[in-house]
Amino acid sequence: MTTVTSPLAGRAIGLAAVPDPVFSGAMVGPGTAIDPVREASEAVAPVDGIVVSLHPHAFVVVDEEGHGVLTHLGIDTVQLNGEGFELLVNKGDTVTRGQAVVRWNPAAVEAAGKSPVCPVVALEATADSLSALVEDGAVKSGDELFGWQ
Repeated sequence: MTTVTSPLAGRAIGLAAVPDPVFSGAMVGPGTAIDPVREASEAVAPVDGIVVSLHPHAFVVVDEEGHGVLTHLGIDTVQLNGEGFELLVNKGDTVTRGQAVVRWNPAAVEAAGKSPVCPVVALEATADSLSALVEDGAVKSGDELFGWQ
């Protein structure tokens, strides 16, 4: 089983509360979302694995079992064209859980008129393959968000 941990500190709110129908409808996959603390911070790898997709506003890490986890930093943040985001690793890098991947500031995202809410999604998964899903309450970076069979 893969354990997926929070890439950020904040409050778990669940995907249904994400202000984007693609995520709230779980069209990308099941998971949860974090409403991040409004301060400059680093989004960290939620699993050990390889960075297979890397953009300023989003990244995917695939673990040794082939489970891909998408961390999406804010909603519609692709429209910021990378401004306010700093990549700390490269696509193809092997990362360990808790390793910093992107430095960003949720307060700046919010000031730019975008939601800083961060979906954390199990790609190519079914809702019933996840267990112990955290959809409410305070989380610290590294806290368990869900298990994945």
